[in-house]
Amino acid sequence: MFSITRFEPALKPAWDRFVDQSPNGTFLFRRDYMDYHRDRFRDHSLIVEDHGTIVALLPANEADGVLFSHQGLTYGGFIVCPRMAAESMLEAFSAVLDYLAELNFLRFDYKTIPHIYHGRPAEEDRYALFRVGATLVGRDILSVIAGRRRGPVQHRRRRALAKARQRNLAVSETEDWAEFWPVLTHRLRERYAISPVHSLAEIQRLNQRFPENIRLFTCNGASGLCGGAVVYETPRVAHVQYVAASDEGLETGALDALFEHLIEVIYAQKPYFDFGRSTEGDSRRLNAGLVAFKEGFGATTVVHDSYSIAIR
Repeated sequence: MFSITRFEPALKPAWDRFVDQSPNGTFLFRRDYMDYHRDRFRDHSLIVEDHGTIVALLPANEADGVLFSHQGLTYGGFIVCPRMAAESMLEAFSAVLDYLAELNFLRFDYKTIPHIYHGRPAEEDRYALFRVGATLVGRDILSVIAGRRRGPVQHRRRRALAKARQRNLAVSETEDWAEFWPVLTHRLRERYAISPVHSLAEIQRLNQRFPENIRLFTCNGASGLCGGAVVYETPRVAHVQYVAASDEGLETGALDALFEHLIEVIYAQKPYFDFGRSTEGDSRRLNAGLVAFKEGFGATTVVHDSYSIAIR
């Protein structure tokens, strides 16, 4: 039988080592990333062991009798050891569910890790979810370009790119987060009535901790910054975490210039370029304009599933 231990700060070195060696771990699961918002979430991350050897981690938080695989992360679920097998994953799920039952949890909400982030296939949890009777509660659409197998670029996007080139817009990597953040904040409030998940101070701190993984690219014209994108880089995926353009940038094709440079130059050798989700709320609302924009660059769909398990 596997044993379950709740994470505590003294276990941070072992946790981080395991993430680095896991076939489906990324920097988002390292404690220096997860803990930036520990004041917003009550951490209840779990460590699964087999006779004292860690075989899986579960980044998680708790709220109102529910264990969530972690609400502060884009994706989640079990982070597994290289030798994880299908039968072992069934045991891991069983051990966690028994642990939650003993603590009188009502429900276990589980986010998967999209396969594009796996160093090698690691979907043993999908079968285990089926076996324990998990209910599919969310299916987000991610718009993704698969390396050199890029789909056709729409004529509209080509026209916008030509306009950007006529304006001599230039794309570069920068550390000037303070210049981009007001542009991003304004655009998110205007279009979606929301603010960035990260404050300026938080994203700067995370960039300092993970400079090779969290990068800012901006597009500049004669009057200065007119667009930008924050990219979360993992070994197999360049994921667009945030993107925004100024009013001038929207008129001059700044985002087209920016994305074309990222796709064809900066991340030309990445297996996947992920524009992120185009579904909203409970996944049942598809932002048709947003997904069409991403598909215009040649992106196609990968789904990201979420499940819920009632605790017996």
